Amino acid sequence: MSEPTENQMEQCDIVLPRQGLLYQTDALNYILCKPKLIPLKSVTLEKLEKMQKDAEIKVKESQEAEDSLNASA
Repeated sequence: MSEPTENQMEQCDIVLPRQGLLYQTDALNYILCKPKLIPLKSVTLEKLEKMQKDAEIKVKESQEAEDSLNASA
């Protein structure tokens, strides 16, 4: 037999059972997708850290101002 070429289609006869039932099972295949990168810190956590850092800076500034007033008096 010769090998089928691009223009030729291989034909086969359909065979149906004469007795019993015909079953077709669908197999589910996994589809792999591109991995999603998630941030190490959430936006909310970053905002909270910024607020805390700002509060610490204000406390230090007020302490320095208080120390300078006490030193000059």
